[in-house]
Amino acid sequence: MFKLTANPPMTKPIPPIRIANAPCSWGALEFGLPGETLGYAQVLNEIRETGYAGTELGDWGFMPAEPAALRRELAARQLELVGAFVPVAFTQEEACAEGETRAVQTARLMAEAAGTAPFLVLADDNGKDPTRTRLAGRVTPEHSLPPEAWTAYGERVNRIAHAVRRETGLRCAFHHHGAGYVEAPGEIEALLASTDPALVGLCFDTGHYRLGGGAAPVELLRRYRERVWHVHFKDCSPVIHEQSRQNGWDYFESIRRGIFCELGRGDVPFAAILEELRQTGYHGWIVVEQDVLPGMGSPKECARRNREFLTRRGCA
Repeated sequence: MFKLTANPPMTKPIPPIRIANAPCSWGALEFGLPGETLGYAQVLNEIRETGYAGTELGDWGFMPAEPAALRRELAARQLELVGAFVPVAFTQEEACAEGETRAVQTARLMAEAAGTAPFLVLADDNGKDPTRTRLAGRVTPEHSLPPEAWTAYGERVNRIAHAVRRETGLRCAFHHHGAGYVEAPGEIEALLASTDPALVGLCFDTGHYRLGGGAAPVELLRRYRERVWHVHFKDCSPVIHEQSRQNGWDYFESIRRGIFCELGRGDVPFAAILEELRQTGYHGWIVVEQDVLPGMGSPKECARRNREFLTRRGCA
């Protein structure tokens, strides 16, 4: 006779980590810099042709701002919309009303074009403060906001994140970033401590973390695992980083010199980071970003090599 045994417990498989890219890898940055950039259609074509499954939106106006048109462009290339970057001068109360308007406008476009899965990626208004721009990659505690300022800063971030959730259903993740007030590891910690974990996640960017002096990305991922909602992969060249320190280059000169190099050519430990994300069940997107200035380099070839780098590390 056959012996009946209980069925094994059903376990829900963890979805694979999916890989996207972003227009900033083609020089479409948020700073209003001079120089020619490719049109959105070519950028989207090249994102798809180099093996990526999704894209971020880019600056407002780079892609179609009408939901049906944006949906058609993405569907034609079988790309998913995964997020949009919105910088706000959170140190200035008077700037936050306008920032909230832009954030909600951007989130509404994404919600109507792609549903509530994409993230609204908030950040400081990077590259505007002269001191922080000049010292990007070598800030020290005296250049940070005073402890008493973080409460107001966090309240402003919470306010915009709440408005985005209320009006569109999208969640917000905050992007620590060079040349802004949330760059160094201590500043990331202060931002997370001053914001509501139910409203504000972390967009963890490997290259900006390294630029800001972060030496232990896996430790940060373990400590703040529940806050890491979105991930950007970029590398950071230790040679250019040291030259930037020695020569006093500002943020934009460091980018022009190639501080954010192709994946695997810098000192970001991607294998360890990927292992940590997999072990802890991260099932969001990894967005490859290789920030370049308008017209700089060969974005499509770099995007292809970056995708191959991740394929060799098990990212299908």
